[in-house]
Amino acid sequence: MTYSSRPTHAARVAHAKGDKQFRTYDTSYIRPKKSKAPVIVGLALALVVVLAAGAAVYHFIIDDDQPTVSGDTVGSLSAGQTAVITIPEGADGMSVGVLLAEAGLVPSSQDFYLRVIELEADSALKPGTYSLAGGMTLDEIIGILEEGPAATGKTFTVPEGRTREATAALVEQTTEGAVTAQQFLDASADASAWVGEFAWLESAGTNPLEGFLFPKTYLVTATDDASSIVRMMLKQFEAETAALSFAYPEGEGLTLYDAVNLASIVERESYTERPTVAGVFYNRLASDRPYLESDATTAYEVGAEPTAEQVHADTPYSTYSNPGLPPTPICSPGIVSLRAVCEPADTDYMFFFTTMSEDSMNIYFSKTYDEHAAVIAEHS
Repeated sequence: MTYSSRPTHAARVAHAKGDKQFRTYDTSYIRPKKSKAPVIVGLALALVVVLAAGAAVYHFIIDDDQPTVSGDTVGSLSAGQTAVITIPEGADGMSVGVLLAEAGLVPSSQDFYLRVIELEADSALKPGTYSLAGGMTLDEIIGILEEGPAATGKTFTVPEGRTREATAALVEQTTEGAVTAQQFLDASADASAWVGEFAWLESAGTNPLEGFLFPKTYLVTATDDASSIVRMMLKQFEAETAALSFAYPEGEGLTLYDAVNLASIVERESYTERPTVAGVFYNRLASDRPYLESDATTAYEVGAEPTAEQVHADTPYSTYSNPGLPPTPICSPGIVSLRAVCEPADTDYMFFFTTMSEDSMNIYFSKTYDEHAAVIAEHS
């Protein structure tokens, strides 16, 4: 707003004078006062953060006289189980603790890291791949990691579907002959010899431990012999199957040994849709013609892919010529196959036919033999 609407020289002078006075007038005493509360709150929060950080540093680094974690503390992984971890170059104690906690070897990464700090071992943990057993204390694990990967001995991995003889060869190779294949076969030749330690083996009788040498990665040290390795594998079977209920196979008249036997066949017949495959086998066992007709059982007997003549021959492991299950399991089934036998699919299928490509398996299920024959004709 101007002082005058008349465009005269006097009006313009008066306007300019009034504008100058307005712009230079000190109005600070009538302006609202700014609150200092946000600044005070911000400073208080910053102080809390600094104090908390200082307390954490003191707790983890300075307060050595009052340790909060015992070196005897252990993780959730059961004794007899193993876990393989790889510590990368440059990993600090907390990063190593995360790896160990994820594997169940320590209760938490924080517990491990605190103990490492207490022992002043943070810079002494060596990178590499370790196979560590469950049930070890924090101090035992830290000691191994300080010594390096060589301190844990050697590891070998038993894949699902591996036979007892193939496992024996792997043990001999891993131990460089310190434990021979024959020694391992002898130690696993009679299940009854192990019933005192593992009562659940009773139904296996005097049969070999085929089927119970659980597929997993194992650690072998210089002090291990054939018996200790077999014991390790039986403990692994016990731990892995602890959460399984064998009520269904028992309801079908199968013992634990029979269930493992059936699971070994499921393992060799398929790596997909195993509950349905198990359901087919249960249906066949319960039928008036209880022949499993599995080529895998004869393959175990002859040690190679069988011919048509071999699968129909009158031999102990021919499930075309003999009703019911074969004399023994034919491999070490994994947990997926064991679960399939304990929890089979509810199905009316009586047959299945499998085709293989480079990277996939296709299974075609049928209810009648005519349907089955048509599938074979279409895909053979």
